[in-house]
Amino acid sequence: MASIREQIEEREAVSLAPYAALSRDSKGRLRPEEECTIRGAFQRDRDRIIHCKAFRRLKHKTQVFLAPTGDHYRTRLTHVLEVSQIARTISVALRLNGHLTEAIALGHDLGHTPFGHAGEAVLNELYPQGFRHYDQSLRVVDLLEKKGRGLNLTLEVRDGIAKHSKGRSEILPADLSELPATMEGRVVRVADIIAYVNHDLDDAVRAGVLREEQIPAPLRRLFGIDHSERIGAMVRDLVTETLDNGGERLTMSPEVLDGITELRAFLYDNVYENYQVHGDFIKAKKVMRELYDYFMNHDDHWEGVIDYDAGTPRELMVCDFIAGMTDRYALELYEHIFLPKPWSVK
Repeated sequence: MASIREQIEEREAVSLAPYAALSRDSKGRLRPEEECTIRGAFQRDRDRIIHCKAFRRLKHKTQVFLAPTGDHYRTRLTHVLEVSQIARTISVALRLNGHLTEAIALGHDLGHTPFGHAGEAVLNELYPQGFRHYDQSLRVVDLLEKKGRGLNLTLEVRDGIAKHSKGRSEILPADLSELPATMEGRVVRVADIIAYVNHDLDDAVRAGVLREEQIPAPLRRLFGIDHSERIGAMVRDLVTETLDNGGERLTMSPEVLDGITELRAFLYDNVYENYQVHGDFIKAKKVMRELYDYFMNHDDHWEGVIDYDAGTPRELMVCDFIAGMTDRYALELYEHIFLPKPWSVK
């Protein structure tokens, strides 16, 4: 009799699109292991990510606003949840593998530093080999989690994590080699930018950094005036244009694609590089640099992430340690190491 997992895999083969990734056809893991009798390969990956420590730490890592005290500002954790929700909606509409989509979405930022991209920029300057959060995310799932054993994820999820980032480059590049190998991974890549241009805009208005009326009028007419309308307009366009063009390649109308690109540029000019936001990041970079220099030369307060192999460069170990910190832990540790303490007279 077929196991529950095998029955689910059979349903996938019947119900999903021809270009969807099937769980039973996964290219496997770095280390072979016995299959679960209930869950498919990608579902197990999603569950492993949700239960790992790096995922829980995302709740105290900056999205845009440094160590926010307000209850309604996004953190890195809420960001990946919003990416997951948007990507899942798109995947269901395109008849793709929802478990694979969710696993990539939930795992794509596990390697992010404290203080968001400011922290990433500092480690990229200091670490001799350079630092990119997507490479670190892969390092987290391959090695750093579970005391050096890693999560042993499938190659499809690892590929989606490694290739999710786009910076300010093209959202839908013509060169497919720049994209994840699976349609599910490509959906997460687009869902990532749909999520952040909308929630970062929402948070900027909440923080008083922006006013709604500052958003260019053509963008307000194209996408709507609130968070829900903007996401809905972008997702509907992606789904309908993709299906109208055969479904095998993600497609957006030129108007919407240009609009998202313009909105991203607007956020860089008015939010990410705004003096109020940027000023805090200058301070955060100082914290990161001094912590890095300190741990390159001191072992007190040192909490090695794993038992490293002999010969592992000190720079790499320090990079892993600092990249894994939350904002609040980095600030507390900095205060403990560098700031004078009141003298207590008994």
